[in-house]
Amino acid sequence: MPDISVFISHSWKYSEHYEKLFEWVFKNKWQSQGTKIVFLDTSVPKDNPIHFAKSDRELKRAIWERIQIADVVVIPTGMYANYSKWIAKEIEGAQKYKKPILAVNPWNQERKSSVVQQASEDYCGWNKQSVVGKIWSIYQKRRRVRII
Repeated sequence: MPDISVFISHSWKYSEHYEKLFEWVFKNKWQSQGTKIVFLDTSVPKDNPIHFAKSDRELKRAIWERIQIADVVVIPTGMYANYSKWIAKEIEGAQKYKKPILAVNPWNQERKSSVVQQASEDYCGWNKQSVVGKIWSIYQKRRRVRII
C-alpha cells in the first residue's frame, strides 16, 4: 500500500480552493487496481499555520521542509498565484527539491496562472477523480524513474 505525501499550495485569501482539494485528496478512500492508496498531508493549513517562524526566512525554511518530504506538490492555477509571494516561494522549493508540480485549474477559471503552468509537470481540471488520478500517475511515473 503506497503512502503518497502531498503538499497542497494555497493563498490564505483564496483558501476555498485549498479546502476543496484537501477534501478530495485526504477525506476519501482511494485505490487503483485493487491497491489501496493513502495520501499523507504535508501542507500548511489555515487552521494550523506555522507559528514558530519569527521571520520570512524561517517561514520559508519550514514550508520547504514540508515540500521536501512531499511526493507531489499541487497548486491551483488561479490568477492570484501570479502575485503571491508565498506561492512563488513554494514553486521555488519544489524546483529546488525536484518535486513534481501538478497544476489544477479551478472550476470556471478562464484565465490561468502562467507561473504555475510553466512550473508544472502536469495539469488537470477541477474534478476529484482527475486530481487524484494525476497525483497517482505522477507518483508512479517518478517511482519508476527512481527504480530504473
